[in-house]
Amino acid sequence: MDKKIAIVQSNYIPWKGYFDLINSVDEFILFDDMQYTRRDWRNRNKIKTSKGTEWLTIPVNVKGKYYQKINETTVASDDWAMEHWKTLTHNYSKSKYFLDIKDMFWQLYEIASQQHYLSKVNHLFITQICDFLGIKTQISWSSNYEIVDGKNERLISLCKQAGGTHYISGPSAKDYMDLNQFTQARLKVTFFDYSGYPEYDQRFPPFDHAVSILDLLFNEGDQASKFMKSF
Repeated sequence: MDKKIAIVQSNYIPWKGYFDLINSVDEFILFDDMQYTRRDWRNRNKIKTSKGTEWLTIPVNVKGKYYQKINETTVASDDWAMEHWKTLTHNYSKSKYFLDIKDMFWQLYEIASQQHYLSKVNHLFITQICDFLGIKTQISWSSNYEIVDGKNERLISLCKQAGGTHYISGPSAKDYMDLNQFTQARLKVTFFDYSGYPEYDQRFPPFDHAVSILDLLFNEGDQASKFMKSF
């Protein structure tokens, strides 16, 4: 029986492509025992505003912690969540579906403000948004499995331990993946295609696909999956 696996670091309120990848596999492994990378998607994402895109960034403790893992990274203050919510309300309160789903996200931000670890915050948003979209994929942690050394070896080992037969990767991984190793391990590899997304009724033109999925949800609500690729 074919079992599809994806292995990706957790991101803060990721873009729609992240959720399409989750929906395309049987098990999605959060690769959070990897090294935390600064100025990346781990603790921030973009939203649309009348002045263009704007970053929402969770402050994290990084000083002197050059080699800390994502799941070791802690949130630096507890007021970030309400600041993010104020920014979202300011920019999306006039969106078509904001009133329909604002209570769900207000509650999420209240819970998130009490989380100490970045990974826990990201997991909270990812799983709740999956529930809203009707995505049933199993979401696990790489730390649930034994970790081996080597970029390719680590991915192959995680797939095998999870009972995977088919690894689905983001396209950027082509730069470092040794496909021969996957073939030798009897793992099929597919690279997910993020091109060709349809536009939706997004406020503040010009249209931008590369923003948090919150933009799609506030603008299209329960119709959001119609503007994704895996449904």
